[in-house]
Amino acid sequence: MATTVDELTIRYEEDGIETVKELDKVVLTKGAWSTILYRYQDWDRRKEEYGPEKYSIRRYQKRSGEYQQKSKFNISSKDQAKAIIEALQGWIGED
Repeated sequence: MATTVDELTIRYEEDGIETVKELDKVVLTKGAWSTILYRYQDWDRRKEEYGPEKYSIRRYQKRSGEYQQKSKFNISSKDQAKAIIEALQGWIGED
């Protein structure tokens, strides 16, 4: 288990294959509750290659010195990511 935000990752390996490859991460908040935005790719076993970029927002809670994932939201495509960005920019632009 991770004890610092920097140790948290979306990377996952199974049977010697990195099935979830973390491309980047941005720490949005730190503390007892931390939020991280990940950019990643899933391994496609049939094609034997990584699929398109995906994005995930994950919330972690630190308890007894270790971070535990409490929730996640996966953004499954660039189109969905762009729609979220447009909505947020519209709301923020109203200020």
